[in-house]
Amino acid sequence: MITDQAPPAPDDRRWKALGVCLTAGFISLLDTSIVNVALPSMERGLGASEAAQSWVVSGYALTFGLALVPAGRLGDMRGRRQAFLCGLAVFTVASAACGLAPSASWLVLFRLIQGAAAGMVAPQTSGLIQQMFQGAERAKAFGRLGSVIGVSTATGPLAGGVLINAVGSDDGWRWVFFVNLPIGVAAFAAGLRLLPRFPASTGKREQFDPVGVLLLGSSVLALMLPLVQEQQWTGREKWALLPVAALLLGAFWAWERRQARRGAAPLVDLALFSLRSFTLGALISLSYFAGFTTVFFVFTLYLQNIVGYSALAAGVTVLPFAAASAIGAAVGARLVARFGRKLVVVGLSGVAIGLLGVVAAVQLVPGPEVGWAAALPLLVGGIGSGVAVSPNTTLTLTRVPVHRAGAAGGVLQTGQRVGSAAGIAVVGAVYFAHLANHGRPAAAIQLGLLTAVGIILIALLLAIADLRERHAHPEPEGNAEPVRGAEEGGTEERVGPSA
Repeated sequence: MITDQAPPAPDDRRWKALGVCLTAGFISLLDTSIVNVALPSMERGLGASEAAQSWVVSGYALTFGLALVPAGRLGDMRGRRQAFLCGLAVFTVASAACGLAPSASWLVLFRLIQGAAAGMVAPQTSGLIQQMFQGAERAKAFGRLGSVIGVSTATGPLAGGVLINAVGSDDGWRWVFFVNLPIGVAAFAAGLRLLPRFPASTGKREQFDPVGVLLLGSSVLALMLPLVQEQQWTGREKWALLPVAALLLGAFWAWERRQARRGAAPLVDLALFSLRSFTLGALISLSYFAGFTTVFFVFTLYLQNIVGYSALAAGVTVLPFAAASAIGAAVGARLVARFGRKLVVVGLSGVAIGLLGVVAAVQLVPGPEVGWAAALPLLVGGIGSGVAVSPNTTLTLTRVPVHRAGAAGGVLQTGQRVGSAAGIAVVGAVYFAHLANHGRPAAAIQLGLLTAVGIILIALLLAIADLRERHAHPEPEGNAEPVRGAEEGGTEERVGPSA
């Protein structure tokens, strides 16, 4: 039986520990986008083929997504501090290995390891927040986590551009990985001193669920492979993996229900999905990341390959989005207890409006001045992103029982990784297909961005539907949604009337 009822750390120590978690989360999520502007440098300096470049990007996302739920469950069972520090150590060493890679094949291998290590770190952060904070402080901590999630992805192209511009295009790609070393070492040292030593369990230790790991891992692999390799695997045969993924996911669901009936510990407590806040928040997050992350993929490609921007100039162009995301997330963290899901609706609307403004900028100013023309729309979209991501993260995780926080965080971030892969596949296919068939770059990027807006509107409709449902069937004040098994440990807290 899992218990997390250790006394909280002193206030200053808890917030410092949160800083360690967010720092590690920042560099692991930064690596999902920082390499995008470094691909031309890899091609020149390492002779990386197009397929190798694709695996450098998609391989990281693949192993990241595969590791999230098992790593989250492992942290729930054996201790999140240990899992966090182990993952951070492997991530830092793998980053050094990536930077020293003598060939493209070695780089891909080390990149796969780096992604798996990032997947071990990520779910521990949400679990540690559940353990260290309660009530309004928990909402504030999740708000900071949401800020990191949004800002890290948006600042990746800028950070990569700055490094390549400073070091040079031949070896600049290596410093995209080396930059993780001082940060990773410092975060590891601080984590040893600051992260709380909560007891992992008392009495009988829960057993891991290897069958559940195999079924879930296989289903995620079958789902993500054709998405991350959409451009490299020609032909339609790859899409046959999608029904295979559905069958494996169904088998996983049946197995987990069997585990619960037998009284054994499941990999994912399916009772989590009886929480409307968790289920809806996870769906919104999946949909939003499918639209949000694709913007930086296709827009930075357009700026570099078509407009002629350098890696640094492309990164600076998306800086307004990143800076505004941080501001929006801070505002959202303060207001989530008061407005709840309404903030998510407002934020997603802002993102959609901002991206439509970028489409207009490309139409009206198709030349080198497009970066200046897109600055204001990106600023609007960035504020909306922060206001959406931060509250949605808070509302999705705040009522999850503490003893399932790691696995729940893993499920949420797995949805984000799958959404990102699916969005890049769909939007990338629209962009490249129009470019190849019609040779009109401005029209191709506009169609790609409009596709991203359409995906974000799905998330917006989900949030609006939830608001209407709550208006039609209001919940009593202070009434928490029940989760089976809550008696095993942990408390559920409501952060506001719309949580």
